[in-house]
Amino acid sequence: MADQKGLTYKDAGVDIDAGNDLVDEIKPLAKSTKRPGVMDGLGGFGAFFDLRAAGYQDPILVSGTDGVGTKLKVAILADKHDTVGIDLVAMCVNDLVVQGAEPLLFLDYYATGKLDVSAGRDIIKGIAEGCTQAGSALIGGETAEMPGMYSEGDYDLAGFCVGAVERGQELTGANVKEGDVVLGLASNGLHSNGFSLVRRVVEAAGLDYSAPAPFDSSRSLAEALLDPTKIYVKSTLAAIKAGGVNALAHITGGGLVENIPRVLPDGLGVDLDGSAWKLPAVFSWLAEAGGIANSELARTFNCGIGMCVIVDADKVDALTKILEDGGETVTNLGSVVKRSEGELVEISGIETWQS
Repeated sequence: MADQKGLTYKDAGVDIDAGNDLVDEIKPLAKSTKRPGVMDGLGGFGAFFDLRAAGYQDPILVSGTDGVGTKLKVAILADKHDTVGIDLVAMCVNDLVVQGAEPLLFLDYYATGKLDVSAGRDIIKGIAEGCTQAGSALIGGETAEMPGMYSEGDYDLAGFCVGAVERGQELTGANVKEGDVVLGLASNGLHSNGFSLVRRVVEAAGLDYSAPAPFDSSRSLAEALLDPTKIYVKSTLAAIKAGGVNALAHITGGGLVENIPRVLPDGLGVDLDGSAWKLPAVFSWLAEAGGIANSELARTFNCGIGMCVIVDADKVDALTKILEDGGETVTNLGSVVKRSEGELVEISGIETWQS
Protein backbone atom coordinates (compact mmCIF):
# COMPACT_ATOMS: atom_id res chain seq x y z
CA MET A 1 0.00 0.00 0.00
CA ALA A 2 1.21 3.49 -0.81
CA ASP A 3 2.01 5.71 2.19
CA GLN A 4 -0.75 8.15 2.95
CA LYS A 5 0.03 11.55 4.42
CA GLY A 6 -1.29 11.82 7.93
CA LEU A 7 -0.41 12.73 11.48
CA THR A 8 2.91 11.61 12.94
CA TYR A 9 4.12 11.22 16.51
CA LYS A 10 6.27 14.33 15.95
CA ASP A 11 3.14 16.26 14.94
CA ALA A 12 1.73 15.32 18.35
CA GLY A 13 4.79 16.81 20.04
CA VAL A 14 7.02 13.76 20.58
CA ASP A 15 10.32 13.77 18.70
CA ILE A 16 11.76 10.24 18.64
CA ASP A 17 14.84 11.45 16.75
CA ALA A 18 15.61 13.99 19.48
CA GLY A 19 15.31 11.23 22.07
CA ASN A 20 17.73 9.06 20.13
CA ASP A 21 20.11 12.00 19.81
CA LEU A 22 20.07 12.46 23.58
CA VAL A 23 20.79 8.76 24.16
CA ASP A 24 23.81 9.05 21.86
CA GLU A 25 24.97 12.12 23.80
CA ILE A 26 24.73 10.47 27.20
CA LYS A 27 26.19 7.04 26.45
CA PRO A 28 29.78 8.27 27.06
CA LEU A 29 28.63 9.96 30.28
CA ALA A 30 27.13 6.74 31.59
CA LYS A 31 30.19 4.76 30.53
CA SER A 32 32.40 7.10 32.56
CA THR A 33 30.62 5.95 35.76
CA LYS A 34 31.20 2.23 35.20
CA ARG A 35 32.36 0.34 38.29
CA PRO A 36 32.93 -3.31 39.29
CA GLY A 37 29.64 -5.18 39.09
CA VAL A 38 28.23 -3.49 35.96
CA MET A 39 27.58 -6.13 33.31
CA ASP A 40 26.36 -4.19 30.26
CA GLY A 41 25.79 -0.73 28.83
CA LEU A 42 22.79 1.46 28.05
CA GLY A 43 20.14 0.51 25.55
CA GLY A 44 18.55 -2.67 26.84
CA PHE A 45 15.20 -3.11 28.54
CA GLY A 46 17.01 -3.53 31.84
CA ALA A 47 20.51 -3.61 33.31
CA PHE A 48 22.39 -6.41 35.07
CA PHE A 49 24.60 -5.92 38.12
CA ASP A 50 26.81 -8.61 39.68
CA LEU A 51 27.06 -8.18 43.46
CA ARG A 52 29.85 -10.74 43.77
CA ALA A 53 31.92 -8.83 41.22
CA ALA A 54 31.36 -5.76 43.39
CA GLY A 55 33.00 -7.60 46.29
CA TYR A 56 29.97 -8.65 48.36
CA GLN A 57 29.59 -12.07 49.98
CA ASP A 58 26.27 -11.91 51.84
CA PRO A 59 24.76 -8.55 50.92
CA ILE A 60 21.53 -6.91 51.95
CA LEU A 61 20.15 -4.58 49.30
CA VAL A 62 19.14 -1.05 50.25
CA SER A 63 17.14 1.09 47.86
CA GLY A 64 15.87 4.65 47.72
CA THR A 65 14.23 7.17 45.45
CA ASP A 66 14.03 10.96 45.55
CA GLY A 67 13.85 14.09 43.44
CA VAL A 68 15.22 17.62 43.36
CA GLY A 69 11.99 19.40 44.28
CA THR A 70 11.19 22.97 43.33
CA LYS A 71 14.88 23.85 43.11
CA LEU A 72 14.28 22.83 39.49
CA LYS A 73 12.18 25.98 39.03
CA VAL A 74 15.23 28.11 39.76
CA ALA A 75 17.32 26.09 37.29
CA ILE A 76 14.64 26.46 34.62
CA LEU A 77 14.25 30.21 35.16
CA ALA A 78 18.03 30.66 35.04
CA ASP A 79 18.42 28.24 32.09
CA LYS A 80 21.19 26.54 34.10
CA HIS A 81 20.86 22.78 34.17
CA ASP A 82 24.36 21.41 34.82
CA THR A 83 24.16 20.95 38.60
CA VAL A 84 20.63 19.70 39.35
CA GLY A 85 21.72 16.22 38.28
CA ILE A 86 24.24 16.24 41.13
CA ASP A 87 21.41 17.21 43.47
CA LEU A 88 19.34 14.30 42.19
CA VAL A 89 22.06 11.75 42.89
CA ALA A 90 22.98 13.31 46.23
CA MET A 91 19.45 13.17 47.60
CA CYS A 92 19.35 9.42 46.92
CA VAL A 93 22.87 8.27 47.80
CA ASN A 94 23.11 10.31 51.00
CA ASP A 95 20.00 8.49 52.22
CA LEU A 96 21.51 5.11 51.35
CA VAL A 97 24.80 5.69 53.16
CA VAL A 98 22.83 6.55 56.31
CA GLN A 99 21.92 2.85 56.38
CA GLY A 100 25.60 1.91 56.10
CA ALA A 101 25.12 0.98 52.43
CA GLU A 102 27.45 1.61 49.52
CA PRO A 103 25.51 3.03 46.53
CA LEU A 104 26.11 0.70 43.59
CA LEU A 105 23.78 1.64 40.76
CA PHE A 106 21.63 4.61 39.80
CA LEU A 107 18.79 5.19 37.35
CA ASP A 108 17.13 8.48 36.46
CA TYR A 109 13.72 9.55 35.17
CA TYR A 110 13.67 12.79 33.14
CA ALA A 111 10.22 14.02 32.05
CA THR A 112 9.53 17.12 29.98
CA GLY A 113 6.96 18.61 27.64
CA LYS A 114 9.36 19.07 24.75
CA LEU A 115 12.81 17.53 24.72
CA ASP A 116 15.70 20.00 24.62
CA VAL A 117 18.76 17.90 23.77
CA SER A 118 21.21 20.54 25.05
CA ALA A 119 19.46 20.92 28.42
CA GLY A 120 19.03 17.15 28.65
CA ARG A 121 22.74 16.61 28.06
CA ASP A 122 23.61 19.10 30.82
CA ILE A 123 21.22 17.40 33.22
CA ILE A 124 22.62 13.92 32.54
CA LYS A 125 26.16 15.29 32.72
CA GLY A 126 25.36 16.42 36.26
CA ILE A 127 23.90 13.02 37.11
CA ALA A 128 27.07 11.33 35.85
CA GLU A 129 29.19 13.70 37.94
CA GLY A 130 27.11 12.91 41.02
CA CYS A 131 27.46 9.18 40.38
CA THR A 132 31.23 9.59 40.04
CA GLN A 133 31.38 11.43 43.37
CA ALA A 134 29.34 8.66 45.00
CA GLY A 135 31.13 5.74 43.35
CA SER A 136 27.83 4.59 41.85
CA ALA A 137 27.24 3.46 38.27
CA LEU A 138 24.67 5.18 36.06
CA ILE A 139 23.23 2.07 34.43
CA GLY A 140 19.98 3.28 32.91
CA GLY A 141 17.04 5.63 32.97
CA GLU A 142 14.01 6.93 31.15
CA THR A 143 13.47 10.10 29.13
CA ALA A 144 9.77 10.89 28.74
CA GLU A 145 8.59 13.58 26.34
CA MET A 146 5.00 14.36 27.32
CA PRO A 147 3.46 17.36 25.53
CA GLY A 148 0.53 18.80 27.43
CA MET A 149 1.79 17.55 30.79
CA TYR A 150 4.43 20.23 31.30
CA SER A 151 4.62 23.92 30.39
CA GLU A 152 7.23 24.99 27.86
CA GLY A 153 10.72 24.57 29.29
CA ASP A 154 9.53 22.73 32.38
CA TYR A 155 10.83 19.31 33.39
CA ASP A 156 10.99 17.03 36.39
CA LEU A 157 13.59 14.59 37.64
CA ALA A 158 13.44 11.49 39.79
CA GLY A 159 16.29 9.26 40.85
CA PHE A 160 16.43 5.62 41.93
CA CYS A 161 19.44 4.13 43.68
CA VAL A 162 20.32 0.64 44.90
CA GLY A 163 23.12 -0.07 47.32
CA ALA A 164 24.36 -2.94 49.45
CA VAL A 165 25.71 -3.61 52.91
CA GLU A 166 27.06 -6.90 54.22
CA ARG A 167 24.61 -8.68 56.50
CA GLY A 168 25.13 -7.65 60.12
CA GLN A 169 26.79 -4.34 59.23
CA GLU A 170 23.62 -2.31 58.66
CA LEU A 171 23.26 1.03 60.46
CA THR A 172 19.84 1.31 62.07
CA GLY A 173 20.50 3.61 65.03
CA ALA A 174 19.85 0.76 67.46
CA ASN A 175 23.38 1.11 68.92
CA VAL A 176 23.07 4.81 69.73
CA LYS A 177 23.44 5.39 73.47
CA GLU A 178 23.58 8.16 76.02
CA GLY A 179 26.93 9.97 75.89
CA ASP A 180 27.53 9.44 72.17
CA VAL A 181 28.81 12.53 70.37
CA VAL A 182 27.06 14.20 67.43
CA LEU A 183 29.47 15.33 64.71
CA GLY A 184 28.17 17.68 62.03
CA LEU A 185 29.44 17.69 58.44
CA ALA A 186 29.18 21.06 56.72
CA SER A 187 26.65 21.51 53.95
CA ASN A 188 27.18 23.22 50.62
CA GLY A 189 24.38 25.75 51.00
CA LEU A 190 20.68 24.99 50.75
CA HIS A 191 21.11 21.56 49.17
CA SER A 192 17.69 20.57 47.76
CA ASN A 193 15.19 21.39 50.46
CA GLY A 194 13.04 24.36 51.38
CA PHE A 195 12.98 25.90 47.91
CA SER A 196 9.25 26.60 47.98
CA LEU A 197 9.98 28.95 50.89
CA VAL A 198 13.15 30.25 49.23
CA ARG A 199 11.27 31.16 46.05
CA ARG A 200 8.59 32.85 48.15
CA VAL A 201 11.24 35.01 49.84
CA VAL A 202 12.82 35.91 46.48
CA GLU A 203 9.42 36.88 45.11
CA ALA A 204 8.49 38.94 48.17
CA ALA A 205 11.83 40.75 48.01
CA GLY A 206 11.26 41.59 44.33
CA LEU A 207 14.60 40.09 43.32
CA ASP A 208 15.69 38.88 39.90
CA TYR A 209 17.54 35.55 39.74
CA SER A 210 20.01 37.08 37.28
CA ALA A 211 20.95 39.91 39.70
CA PRO A 212 23.90 39.59 42.11
CA ALA A 213 23.07 37.49 45.15
CA PRO A 214 22.48 39.71 48.22
CA PHE A 215 24.72 37.37 50.23
CA ASP A 216 27.40 36.81 47.53
CA SER A 217 27.88 39.67 45.08
CA SER A 218 30.40 37.66 43.05
CA ARG A 219 27.63 35.46 41.64
CA SER A 220 24.08 35.78 40.42
CA LEU A 221 21.31 34.84 42.83
CA ALA A 222 20.47 31.78 40.71
CA GLU A 223 24.08 30.55 40.66
CA ALA A 224 24.37 30.90 44.43
CA LEU A 225 21.06 29.16 45.13
CA LEU A 226 21.90 26.33 42.72
CA ASP A 227 25.05 25.19 44.54
CA PRO A 228 24.68 21.40 44.30
CA THR A 229 23.96 19.17 47.27
CA LYS A 230 27.11 17.77 48.86
CA ILE A 231 27.64 14.03 48.51
CA TYR A 232 28.92 12.46 51.74
CA VAL A 233 29.26 8.85 50.61
CA LYS A 234 32.99 8.20 50.39
CA SER A 235 33.95 10.05 53.58
CA THR A 236 31.23 8.47 55.71
CA LEU A 237 31.83 4.95 54.37
CA ALA A 238 35.48 5.34 55.40
CA ALA A 239 34.38 6.40 58.89
CA ILE A 240 31.93 3.50 59.15
CA LYS A 241 34.64 1.05 58.11
CA ALA A 242 36.93 2.36 60.87
CA GLY A 243 34.35 1.54 63.55
CA GLY A 244 32.64 3.64 66.20
CA VAL A 245 29.89 5.14 64.02
CA ASN A 246 26.50 4.30 65.52
CA ALA A 247 24.18 6.31 63.25
CA LEU A 248 24.03 8.86 60.47
CA ALA A 249 21.29 11.40 59.80
CA HIS A 250 20.94 13.10 56.42
CA ILE A 251 19.69 16.62 57.14
CA THR A 252 17.04 17.25 54.50
CA GLY A 253 13.48 18.62 54.70
CA GLY A 254 12.63 19.10 58.36
CA GLY A 255 16.15 20.22 59.20
CA LEU A 256 18.07 19.16 62.27
CA VAL A 257 14.97 19.05 64.44
CA GLU A 258 13.08 16.47 62.39
CA ASN A 259 15.82 14.30 60.90
CA ILE A 260 18.04 13.38 63.85
CA PRO A 261 15.17 11.72 65.78
CA ARG A 262 14.70 9.29 62.88
CA VAL A 263 17.84 7.42 64.02
CA LEU A 264 17.40 7.67 67.80
CA PRO A 265 16.17 4.77 69.95
CA ASP A 266 13.23 5.43 72.25
CA GLY A 267 14.12 7.40 75.36
CA LEU A 268 17.00 9.32 73.80
CA GLY A 269 17.42 12.82 72.41
CA VAL A 270 20.28 15.15 71.56
CA ASP A 271 21.48 18.48 72.91
CA LEU A 272 23.18 20.61 70.26
CA ASP A 273 25.16 23.84 70.63
CA GLY A 274 24.01 26.23 67.91
CA SER A 275 26.96 28.52 68.58
CA ALA A 276 29.44 25.77 67.63
CA TRP A 277 29.14 26.59 63.94
CA LYS A 278 28.53 29.75 61.92
CA LEU A 279 25.26 30.01 60.03
CA PRO A 280 26.13 30.30 56.31
CA ALA A 281 25.29 33.61 54.67
CA VAL A 282 22.46 32.27 52.52
CA PHE A 283 20.49 31.27 55.62
CA SER A 284 21.15 34.59 57.37
CA TRP A 285 19.85 36.39 54.29
CA LEU A 286 16.73 34.20 54.11
CA ALA A 287 16.03 34.80 57.79
CA GLU A 288 16.34 38.56 57.44
CA ALA A 289 14.59 38.95 54.09
CA GLY A 290 11.77 36.58 54.98
CA GLY A 291 11.43 37.38 58.66
CA ILE A 292 12.06 33.71 59.42
CA ALA A 293 12.62 32.82 63.07
CA ASN A 294 15.66 30.78 64.04
CA SER A 295 13.44 27.95 65.27
CA GLU A 296 11.77 27.83 61.84
CA LEU A 297 15.17 27.82 60.12
CA ALA A 298 16.18 24.78 62.18
CA ARG A 299 12.95 22.98 61.27
CA THR A 300 13.10 23.79 57.54
CA PHE A 301 16.72 24.01 56.34
CA ASN A 302 20.01 22.24 57.03
CA CYS A 303 21.39 25.52 58.45
CA GLY A 304 24.94 24.62 57.39
CA ILE A 305 24.97 20.98 58.56
CA GLY A 306 24.19 18.47 55.80
CA MET A 307 24.92 15.23 57.64
CA CYS A 308 25.16 14.26 61.31
CA VAL A 309 27.38 11.38 62.45
CA ILE A 310 26.66 9.93 65.89
CA VAL A 311 29.78 8.26 67.26
CA ASP A 312 31.28 6.64 70.35
CA ALA A 313 32.74 9.34 72.60
CA ASP A 314 36.15 7.68 72.65
CA LYS A 315 36.32 7.63 68.83
CA VAL A 316 35.66 11.34 68.21
CA ASP A 317 39.24 12.36 67.43
CA ALA A 318 40.01 9.38 65.19
CA LEU A 319 36.76 9.65 63.24
CA THR A 320 37.04 13.42 62.91
CA LYS A 321 40.41 12.95 61.25
CA ILE A 322 39.07 10.32 58.86
CA LEU A 323 36.17 12.57 57.88
CA GLU A 324 38.43 15.59 57.45
CA ASP A 325 40.84 13.53 55.36
CA GLY A 326 37.79 12.73 53.21
CA GLY A 327 37.25 16.42 52.57
CA GLU A 328 34.66 17.20 55.23
CA THR A 329 34.46 20.18 57.56
CA VAL A 330 33.60 18.59 60.90
CA THR A 331 32.05 20.26 63.97
CA ASN A 332 31.35 18.71 67.37
CA LEU A 333 27.68 19.68 67.74
CA GLY A 334 26.77 18.07 71.04
CA SER A 335 25.78 14.75 72.56
CA VAL A 336 23.09 12.14 73.01
CA VAL A 337 21.07 12.47 76.23
CA LYS A 338 18.19 10.70 77.92
CA ARG A 339 14.92 12.30 76.84
CA SER A 340 11.47 10.77 76.53
CA GLU A 341 9.20 13.78 76.15
CA GLY A 342 9.19 17.20 74.53
CA GLU A 343 11.45 18.08 71.61
CA LEU A 344 13.97 15.29 71.08
CA VAL A 345 16.43 17.76 69.54
CA GLU A 346 17.20 20.83 71.63
CA ILE A 347 19.49 23.47 70.13
CA SER A 348 20.92 26.06 72.48
CA GLY A 349 22.66 29.22 71.37
CA ILE A 350 20.69 29.69 68.16
CA GLU A 351 20.29 33.34 69.07
CA THR A 352 23.89 33.70 67.82
CA TRP A 353 22.71 32.85 64.29
CA GLN A 354 21.25 36.33 63.86
CA SER A 355 22.52 39.41 65.62
